[in-house]
Amino acid sequence: MRLTATEVADATGGEIVAGVADAVAGSFTIDSRTTEPGACFVALVAERDGHDFVGDAFGRGATVALVGRAVDLPEGREPRALIRVADPLAGLGALGQLARERLADATVVGITGSAGKTATKDLVAAAVRRTRRLTASPVSFNNEAGVPLTLLGAEGDTEVVVAEMGARFAGNIADLCAIARPSVGVITNIGLAHAGLLGGRAGVATVKGELLEALPPDGLAILDAGDEYTSDLARRTAARVVRVGLGAGATPHANSTDVRATDVVLDEQLRPSFHLMTPGGAVGVRLNVRGEHQVLNATMAAAVALEVGVPLDEIAAGLAEAESAPWRMELTQTPGGVAILNDAYNASPTSTVAALRALARLPVTGRRMAVLGEMRELGAEADAAHADVGRVAVECGVDLLVVVGAAARPVGSGARAAAHGSVEVVDVADAAAALDAIAPRAEPGDAVLIKASRAVGLERVAEALADEGAFA
Repeated sequence: MRLTATEVADATGGEIVAGVADAVAGSFTIDSRTTEPGACFVALVAERDGHDFVGDAFGRGATVALVGRAVDLPEGREPRALIRVADPLAGLGALGQLARERLADATVVGITGSAGKTATKDLVAAAVRRTRRLTASPVSFNNEAGVPLTLLGAEGDTEVVVAEMGARFAGNIADLCAIARPSVGVITNIGLAHAGLLGGRAGVATVKGELLEALPPDGLAILDAGDEYTSDLARRTAARVVRVGLGAGATPHANSTDVRATDVVLDEQLRPSFHLMTPGGAVGVRLNVRGEHQVLNATMAAAVALEVGVPLDEIAAGLAEAESAPWRMELTQTPGGVAILNDAYNASPTSTVAALRALARLPVTGRRMAVLGEMRELGAEADAAHADVGRVAVECGVDLLVVVGAAARPVGSGARAAAHGSVEVVDVADAAAALDAIAPRAEPGDAVLIKASRAVGLERVAEALADEGAFA
């Protein structure tokens, strides 16, 4: 979307304090390193103060900057403007609302849930983009900055916008919906991710359900038929409800349209194939992403695509083209013959159990190993949830478990209690110690799963293991 400095100021309630009113911004960013020529840089204050990088943004070609305090406007050949607002984050939200108004004919899809948001967003995008002009959230742009940036990145002729929505506090999803105004809402599941911030699993359901409350009466809510919170969630929306699930039987809800996956098979690379069953017919689907848990995500994506008019054969072809984001169920083989399942981008109890079950399905000639770190923001449920993961690791046939960090120690306790000595459990302090523990033990024919919350940094373990030098 292209906006003049005057339009930016009017939308945000700001004042042009330097430069010219006819400076034009054609893209929007909060990271000076990604600034393109002709961009608007929004100086947010978070772990780092964006005002310290305004000069860098202009140096990279920005034409407009939205700021909350006095900064200098560097000289340049292109028309430039500096716009001061009370709060740059609120200003970015206002720009997102303006972008949504200009996308009046587009269908906005909001996706939230405790796990699988990004994967489902990527699958929706793949299922839709072959036949519809589409914009989707880049990577995990799912917060108060990411949702407006997604909308601002949409071209004027966009037909479908897919916006991932995360939550850290009550009212968070409602605020994002006020900006994006979705007409289709997807809740992937209700689990313990962020439960420590949201008041347990019931609190998670309350906040995620804000998406459904924001849908218009002629909108659509897509829910997991197998989730115990689905019935309660469905009562919170005036929109039509579609329940999706796995298995041949119809869901036992008279008011639902049944979209389901049957006959699921995984290949040796953990890529699922299944039959997609819909009210309009059935089609075979083969995914390129890994893990049986992706089947439900893909079925939800198919329900979205059906709603926006994508034919079944195009849905199947699109889903087959979807790819995983980095560090999400990446399966590689070292030159020495060790399989590495790198799922280190983030972790919750739901996603960690799914990853362990994927490890159990991976054909190996040697041992199955898992390097598991803390799952953060679980609140009072943290110790029990970590212990449950340890028990699941034993059930999934893990032979060696490396537990990273003091907060994750209950993983080891749960595994020891369940294994009765049949599983080797090693407790280590951090990612570096995890590498020291796993590298000498991994041998040709073994498979290693690596999984933890993002802040633990276990991707470094995966990258080092992929380097054959780690086995010297």
